[in-house]
Amino acid sequence: MLNTELNITKADDFYAHLIESHEGLSTSQSHAMNAALVLILSNHVGDFELIKEAIAHARRTAELSD
Repeated sequence: MLNTELNITKADDFYAHLIESHEGLSTSQSHAMNAALVLILSNHVGDFELIKEAIAHARRTAELSD
């Protein structure tokens, strides 16, 4: 089951680091970095059903952002 509750240590530090990691990248490089990060973390998780659940959750979140 996908955990959508805050579970990351130092969440503010994580977010700041993520944003800083994009500094100096073009838009296409930033998108490529995000895609690489998704694939790396998906490989780490390793559970396809859980990853599908996360993708669906992320899509619903994106659709609500407009």
